[in-house]
Amino acid sequence: MQVDVLLGLQWGDEGKGKIVDVLAPEYDLIARFQGGPNAGHTLVVDGKKIVLHTIPSGIMHPDKQTLIGSGVVIDPLTLAEEVNELKQRGISVEGRLKMAKKAHLILPTHRMLDAASEAAKGNEKIGSTLRGIGPAYMDKTGRNGLRVGDIFNADFENRYHKLKEKHLDLLRLYPVELNIDDFEKGWMNSIEALRQLEAVDGVYYVQDLLKQGCKILAEGAQGSMLDIDFGTYPYVTSSNTVTAGVLTGLGLAPQQIGEVIGISKAYCTRVGSGPFPTELNDDIGNQLRNAGHEFGATTGRPRRCGWIDLPALQYAIMINGVTRLALTKIDVLDEFDEINACVAYHIGSEESKSIPYDMGAEKIIPILEEYPGWKTQLNTIKSIHDFPVNLERYLKFIESRLEVPVKYLSTGPAREDLVLI
Repeated sequence: MQVDVLLGLQWGDEGKGKIVDVLAPEYDLIARFQGGPNAGHTLVVDGKKIVLHTIPSGIMHPDKQTLIGSGVVIDPLTLAEEVNELKQRGISVEGRLKMAKKAHLILPTHRMLDAASEAAKGNEKIGSTLRGIGPAYMDKTGRNGLRVGDIFNADFENRYHKLKEKHLDLLRLYPVELNIDDFEKGWMNSIEALRQLEAVDGVYYVQDLLKQGCKILAEGAQGSMLDIDFGTYPYVTSSNTVTAGVLTGLGLAPQQIGEVIGISKAYCTRVGSGPFPTELNDDIGNQLRNAGHEFGATTGRPRRCGWIDLPALQYAIMINGVTRLALTKIDVLDEFDEINACVAYHIGSEESKSIPYDMGAEKIIPILEEYPGWKTQLNTIKSIHDFPVNLERYLKFIESRLEVPVKYLSTGPAREDLVLI
């Protein structure tokens, strides 16, 4: 058996949680492979909204197993709160949620370092969610980190305090408040909650399931354009958000990757700083933001909005090996008379369809093609046979440019608002 992958192709917020939730019945295990609680996967089930930050979106299906993989960084406090919220909604995680022992932990001082570092950047802030993800990954690569498996060791608290003191020494370089007593007490209580969950050797767990013929879906967080190596550096996240991250995040071999499902909005959004060639700082941008309710699920910050960027999507499809596309929030465009798509860039005196080495250092002017809108409420449409003509033409245009078929079209926030093509 092979592992199918579902990931974002833009700067995050593409609607991955909903698509995972809809596809979950086809799989036995849904596994997160990277990122941390900076993710905000929003699901609407039976009219009720829930946002998952660490737990895989497949948890909403009571017969599915879920895994937080080795490539994820876990904030025990956030995870414990998430587990409690699910329980209050009548969704039990017992026996269905597993954590890889090699997943790293986010400490209270990681959050403090994140906030202090971001504040020190002034106008050059990268737009961190301030949840400690970056500092946690720094400790991971610096070989200082604490991992899930460590919480079961007798010397865990000693190791915790040793790392905390190192962080406090670093924080003295910044003009910040160093008192973490209240936050630390809650964090330690959440460690006890994590000890009640099942920790597994993620590599053997996944490989054993594959040998048994189980179907596995790897769920990504953030988006390809935020990848630490291939995104719009330095305005990126701290992990590999692309297909390659599945291998290191779950412990797979390359030949074990099956379908790669890429998720893109029908337009573009971005939270925080960084280059955004198609951004619209006008009434159209505001119309997209308001119609799409574009405010961060994790931060609540208003998202920057713009037209769909096909050169960026072509790049993301190439580095991920995408085999099928899911286009989300197509209904946000229902009221537009005209819809634009960026098909190339003007960079200096040159026209290009390639992403430049440093998008932030270049003056990029998007080359737009205009298409007539469909002026139809798509959330009432459940079959491709009922698509308005202008929507059919627009989808064919997208497919011809990206050379990958659109297989899923999301026409609203709920589970049932999805057309299979």
